[in-house]
Amino acid sequence: MVLEGRDMDGIGNTMQKKAAELERLAEVLVTGEQLRLRLHEAKVIKDRRHHLRTYPNCFVAKELIDWLIEHKEATERDTAIKIMQKLLDQSIIHHVCDEHREFKDMKLFYRFRKDDGTFPLDSEAKVFMRGQRIYEKLMNTENNLLQTREEEGGTFERTLVASEFIDWLLQEGEMPTREETERLGRRLLEHGIIQHVTNKHHFVDGPLLYQFRMNFRRRRRLIELLHERGRTIPESHDSPFCLRKQNSDGGNTSFLSVSPTKEIKVAVGVRRSSMSSSCGSSGYYSSSPTLSSSPPVLCNPKSVLKRQVSPEELQTPGGPFIKKTFTIVGDAVGWGFVVRGSKPCHIQAVDPGGPAAAAGMKVCQFVVSVNGLNVLSHDYRTVSNLILTGPRTIVMEVMEEA
Repeated sequence: MVLEGRDMDGIGNTMQKKAAELERLAEVLVTGEQLRLRLHEAKVIKDRRHHLRTYPNCFVAKELIDWLIEHKEATERDTAIKIMQKLLDQSIIHHVCDEHREFKDMKLFYRFRKDDGTFPLDSEAKVFMRGQRIYEKLMNTENNLLQTREEEGGTFERTLVASEFIDWLLQEGEMPTREETERLGRRLLEHGIIQHVTNKHHFVDGPLLYQFRMNFRRRRRLIELLHERGRTIPESHDSPFCLRKQNSDGGNTSFLSVSPTKEIKVAVGVRRSSMSSSCGSSGYYSSSPTLSSSPPVLCNPKSVLKRQVSPEELQTPGGPFIKKTFTIVGDAVGWGFVVRGSKPCHIQAVDPGGPAAAAGMKVCQFVVSVNGLNVLSHDYRTVSNLILTGPRTIVMEVMEEA
C-alpha cells in the first residue's frame, strides 16, 4: 500500500500528538513523585489520627498549602489549590476516604496513591515509573556503564552501550530474559526516556550507544503542572522558536533576537535551557512549559550570524576570534540560552535575566566545548542533549570575533 502525502501528514501529526501526550504524562508523574519525596523528607506526610482511627502516610490539605507558599512553589493559596487539584485529577493524590473530588483548603486528609498502593498503573505510567526506578538505581550504584564514548565520528558523554545495559538490567533482576530486556529498552526509547545518541536507531541489543534523554533528577517546578505545552513547530537550523512569558513579579523580561537584516524583534521570554522549544523529527524534543496565562509570543528569526564560519577558521592561529570560558549554574527552569546551527553551532539567543547572561554569554558566539568535550564538529541537537543530560553546572568555551 502506498500512502499519499496527506496520509503521511496525518500519521506524523498523530505521532507528534502521542509524543506530546506521553511527555505531559511523564512530567506529571515525575513532578508528583518529586513532591511526594520532598513532603516525606519534611515530615509533612506522616501517620495521623482522627476519631480514634489512624490514617498512615497522609497530609493535611491546609498545612500543605502553607508549605507550598513557604517554599515558594505557589505565590497564593488559590494557585496552590489549583496545583494540588491537578495532581488529584491525574490520580496522583486522593482524599483518604475518597469523599472529596476537589482539593480543599481545609483540615482534610489526603494521600499520595503511591503511598497506599492505589495508583492506577496503566501501561504508559508503568513505563515511566519503571524508567525512573532504573535511572535512580543506575545513579545510586557503583558501575562503569555511563561513560564518554565515540560513535559515527562523534563523541558523546554519559552513554550506555546497549548490550552492557541489557547485561546490567538482567543482573539487577529487571527482566528474566535477554529478549524481554531488549523489549523493555525499546519501550523506554519509545517513551522518550532514552534515545540513540544520534536518533538514528531504535534500541537493539548490540554495540550502539544510548543516553538517558529524561533527567528524572531535574527539579520540576510545580507551577508547570498548570499550563499545557505550546504547539510544536517543525525544527530546522533556521526554525522558529517559541518564547514564553514569566511574569512572577509583575514585570516583563525582554528577550531580544536580532535577524541578519538588523531588525530587532522583541518577545517576552523565560529562562530556559539550551534545547529548542520545537519538536524534532524523532518526536523527542520538547517545549518549555508556559509559566503564565498569557499566550506565547512567537518569532521566526533567521540565524543571528552575519556569516557561518568553519571549525578550522575558528582555530586558525592569529585569527580574528578570541576564546572565552563561562561557568553557568542552571536554575529551576534551565540555563537561559538557545543554541542553533551546525559544525560549529552558535548562541542564537540569550535571556537577559537568565544564568547564561549573568555569566557573560552573548548571541553570535560559537560553542567550542561543553564540560571539556570539544563540540566543534557537532550540531545544536547534540550540544543541547549533552547539556541536558549533564550536570546542573556547565563549563562552556566559546569563540567570538575580537
